[in-house]
Amino acid sequence: MRITREALAGTLESSDVLVRVNPARTLKLDVKSSVMGQFGDDIRRVVTDQLDRMGVTEGLVAVDDKGALEFVIRARVQGAVLRGSDEAEPDWRSL
Repeated sequence: MRITREALAGTLESSDVLVRVNPARTLKLDVKSSVMGQFGDDIRRVVTDQLDRMGVTEGLVAVDDKGALEFVIRARVQGAVLRGSDEAEPDWRSL
């Protein structure tokens, strides 16, 4: 799956995460978090895993976390990617 346009999902409120995607020729990930020292590696792992599950191979993914739980991060990544791709009907079983 490729990112074909800019899209975002989430907010900058406490316990949420803002995920922004943009087109790019390679897959790039930029993670910022208010809890980076404690959970930065885990946040990066969750985002990377969700992108892998969705088959994302190209795009710039910027994550600005404000202490979101794992399921929120996954949902925001999924929402931003689906909004930013031309995927007409995603395979919901794989997500």
